[in-house]
Formats: sequence, C-alpha cells, structure tokens
Amino acid sequence: MIFLITGASHTVKTLLAQKLLEKYHMPYLSMDHIKMGLIRSGNTSLTPYDDDKMTEYLWPIVREMIKTAIENGQNLTVEGCYVPADWEKELAPEYRKEIRFFCLVMTEEYIRSHFEEIKKHASAIERRIADDDFDMETALRENVLYYNTFRESAGLTLIDGDYETAVGGML
Repeated sequence: MIFLITGASHTVKTLLAQKLLEKYHMPYLSMDHIKMGLIRSGNTSLTPYDDDKMTEYLWPIVREMIKTAIENGQNLTVEGCYVPADWEKELAPEYRKEIRFFCLVMTEEYIRSHFEEIKKHASAIERRIADDDFDMETALRENVLYYNTFRESAGLTLIDGDYETAVGGML
C-alpha cells in the first residue's frame, strides 16, 4: 500500500506521515528531502522557490519510485506538495489501486480562526529554518489553489475544525 499525501504548506502533511509510520510501521519519503538533495547536489538549477517547475522535475522521479515500491510489494508513505493535479494519468490501474491519495486543505474559516496555532505547529515534526514568508494571505491563497486543483478528488480532506478529527479517518 502506498499513502500519497499532498496539500498546501503548513497543512501538516509530515505530521500525518509520521502518524502513519507510527501506526502502520511503514516508512515515509519526504519530497522536500529529495528536492533539497537535488538542489544541494547541483543536479538541478531549480531553487526551493520554483514550486511549479519543481513539480514537473520531481514528480516523474517520485512516480517511478512509487511504482517500484508497488512492484516490490513494499508499503510506503510519500508526502509533499509536488504532486500534479493529473498524477493518476501516467499510472496504470494496477498501480492506482495500490495508492491511497490524500490532499489536505484548510478552509478559509479554519485558517482565519487558527492561524497562530498553524504557525506554532509548523515545526511539529521537522525544524523549519526559514518560515518568515508564511503569512495568512499565503496560507489562504495556497489552500484555495489546492482545493481548486483537487476538489474532484476522492482524496480531498478538508480541515475545518479539529485537525485530529479531520485526519482521523485516514489512520
């Protein structure tokens, strides 16, 4: 089984991946770690701020890693924001049936009423070095983008109240 988790920044994708690891004892792969490895090693001229280009560059690599894990009968959680809207189109049905997809999106009301808490949990699993450019407008804009991109997906998970309740059904 592959858990594929995407969503806007600060929707605690990494925390969900950690909870899945603890419950199912299956490893997780952070697309951010792959991204930074490619950038720091000089294997790409992209920067951490080239999100759209990074999705185009990174997704084919991650997609093939997912296919390999499925072919090898391995369980894996993959999390990150670099999942394209049409992620399923290049995967045959035998691969898709092994993937549980989740897109975490916070509603406008949730962001407005919990913004300080959202920022406070930014480093719940990983220490964010630079987070000064994340503000409420960024959070609102990114979450609307992910909602519009994945609203037809069965994996869309709206966070509109208690986070634990929203993601509890995934565990």
